Amino acid sequence: MFSTIAIIISLFLLMYFAYRGYSVLILAPLMATLAVALSGDILSSLPIYTTVFMKALSGFLLKFFPIFLLGAVFGQLMADSGAATAIARTVVSKLGANKAILAVVLVCAILTYGGVSLFVVAFAIYPIAKDLFKSAEVPKRLIPGAIALGSFTFTMTALPGTPAIQNAIPIPYYGTNAFAAPILGIIGSLVMFGLGMLWLQRRAHSAKTAGEGYGIHEDDELHADNLDPHHTSFMVAMIPLVLVIGINALLTYAVFPNMDFSALQAQFKDLDIKGALGLWSIIIALVTAIIALIVLRLGKWTNLQHSLNKGSYSSMLPIFNTGSEVGYGAVIATLAGFAVLRDSVLNLSPNNPLISEAVAMTILAGITGSSSGGLSIALPILGKEYLAQAVAHGISPELLHRVAVMAAGGLDTLPHSGAVITLFAICHLTHKQSYKDVAMVTMAIPLIAVTVVIALGTMFGSF
Repeated sequence: MFSTIAIIISLFLLMYFAYRGYSVLILAPLMATLAVALSGDILSSLPIYTTVFMKALSGFLLKFFPIFLLGAVFGQLMADSGAATAIARTVVSKLGANKAILAVVLVCAILTYGGVSLFVVAFAIYPIAKDLFKSAEVPKRLIPGAIALGSFTFTMTALPGTPAIQNAIPIPYYGTNAFAAPILGIIGSLVMFGLGMLWLQRRAHSAKTAGEGYGIHEDDELHADNLDPHHTSFMVAMIPLVLVIGINALLTYAVFPNMDFSALQAQFKDLDIKGALGLWSIIIALVTAIIALIVLRLGKWTNLQHSLNKGSYSSMLPIFNTGSEVGYGAVIATLAGFAVLRDSVLNLSPNNPLISEAVAMTILAGITGSSSGGLSIALPILGKEYLAQAVAHGISPELLHRVAVMAAGGLDTLPHSGAVITLFAICHLTHKQSYKDVAMVTMAIPLIAVTVVIALGTMFGSF
């Protein structure tokens, strides 16, 4: 019993200190050690750290480091080449200033679905969004909500084929691919996009009725006009994004299913071919898009070496943060009290593991302030149990995959979330000014969407 309390104490301390700005690289091993010590096994703290914690962290790096690295490099190249700005300008010019919110949401959606990091998108789009909202007299406080709707929701967790790390994490555990449950994913995306836009437009209309306007803000003087010295064309800018999704789909549905991997399996006996193919598809797609982007902009790079290095370095902190959370979860799983918590979660809905899975992913994502963190803690520990339950109840692993990812995108943007804190810093706004709208479009509405997907999946199966 006390071991269970120790786990709960360490979880809430992890959440509290993360909100206060302390690095997860420090917090995760400290809170894992605290949980072990409070459970009455102080002598095991150091061996558990060097074996269980570090083994789990290194295992996560082994699986997902290429996707973190390539995703960060691709995003940096899209930003530095002017491609992200070119796409933003084209969408804005087609829709016009009177559709400021829709323009920002669509630009963010196009970029993140094409593989650009949400942080890169936020940095690239904010200057354009600021000028656009000012012209349309839409309150600046709604900018974070618009960026978050386009970047942190349906393109991250629901749209089939998205190369987001969240969509890649379940692949080796469920033997699925990035396009898992495509129709249900599209339905979930439409729910998030439709209700999110309805909320933001309603808020903008209320502000206009009250005569609020854009507002007076002390802000930096960065303007969209200065962001793309090479004037990248929209068509050229879109090619790498199309390649990411297109090649991923081609490999997933046409190439890999028709290949014979028996020789490869004989050479690498421990390799899980089915679990690896989904990751290989994303890796090849990102590498191809990076090469294409470099070639398309050949001779026009201000400093290609700097862009490649910056993208590489920027991948390190996210992957080690997430890996540390995986290590924390692995340590917690060794404690006696975890069995009580695990059984409670698994038995939430004995006849429908989708509900239990959704609750587990949502809670852990909320505690860590990260959807990838929640998935990375839960799946190594509970993935086999959920897969076994799903098979026993005739539930498709693809549906299990989609529900896990969408549920992790529910409470991952609580106030202590690093993504939320970074977004507000970029926009020069505060939680008090903008958090209500961010919470609505990234938590309340996604939870409605995953409920819809679970209901449809339970009634009709995966499609």
